[in-house]
Amino acid sequence: MHLGQAIAVAAFLCGFHIEVYAQQTEADSLYIEEIEKSAEPVKVLHAEPLYIDLIRDLGARKGEDEWNIGFGLTDKNNHDEYLALVEYEWAPINRLGLEVELPFTIYPSKAPNDGHSGTKLNSIKLAAQYSFFVSEKLKTSMAIGYIQEFELVPFAQYGNKSLFFGNVYNPFFIAAKRWGSNFHSLLYTGPAFAHAFDTGDIEMNWQINTSFHYMIPSTRNFIGVELNKELYRDQFDMVIRPQMRVGVADNLLVGIVTGIPVNKSTERLSTFLRLIYEPGHKHSKGG
Repeated sequence: MHLGQAIAVAAFLCGFHIEVYAQQTEADSLYIEEIEKSAEPVKVLHAEPLYIDLIRDLGARKGEDEWNIGFGLTDKNNHDEYLALVEYEWAPINRLGLEVELPFTIYPSKAPNDGHSGTKLNSIKLAAQYSFFVSEKLKTSMAIGYIQEFELVPFAQYGNKSLFFGNVYNPFFIAAKRWGSNFHSLLYTGPAFAHAFDTGDIEMNWQINTSFHYMIPSTRNFIGVELNKELYRDQFDMVIRPQMRVGVADNLLVGIVTGIPVNKSTERLSTFLRLIYEPGHKHSKGG
């Protein structure tokens, strides 16, 4: 190949690469614009973690709603622990999200019994979240919220003990930022106060959840990692949760999570699957 021909081929390939990149960038921009500017008020597209999820999208718009069904399995060293949850979240007004969640734990017969273990509906969980800062220019959103949990005794103790044995009070703060079109980071943090009715004791632990995601261009699919950290007295625990989310229909997403504990004295690997159904979501590009 002559030098002139080589230069021509290189120029063609370079031009083709630039054109493809430009088309992809334009597609990303159009997708983000459709999500963020399809209605008022302004909303910034953020990737939502899958294990400790948000009450509603940051910058939620009135009328949005979503159903979640989750299934999980955790290896607790001497027994397995099965998890399930059903939750419904909605936005009654702009930027305010509400949620009702019913989390279940299913224990095998060989699991230890400390009086509060055993197959049960863990709690009735009610939550609210308000996005007080949404900046399209900074690609940043912030919110405050509160979760109230009414903890229940195991099914086997119904009728023998009081139905509720405690409350959990959990205020929280969220800050999220999108870097460019596809990279996302999020901080979700706050104290959780566990109030036991029988003793009157109140114990506090501090939760610090951070997540980092890469959203596949022109879709709502992503891959990323969630770092769930907990401070309790002089103890520190963290579980690393690699995860991915895939759209299987315009209004149906599947999230898959693996849990890797840093401290393996109480548990080993875990898995979690979340099905996300958005009744009102319509998007011609899928994902």
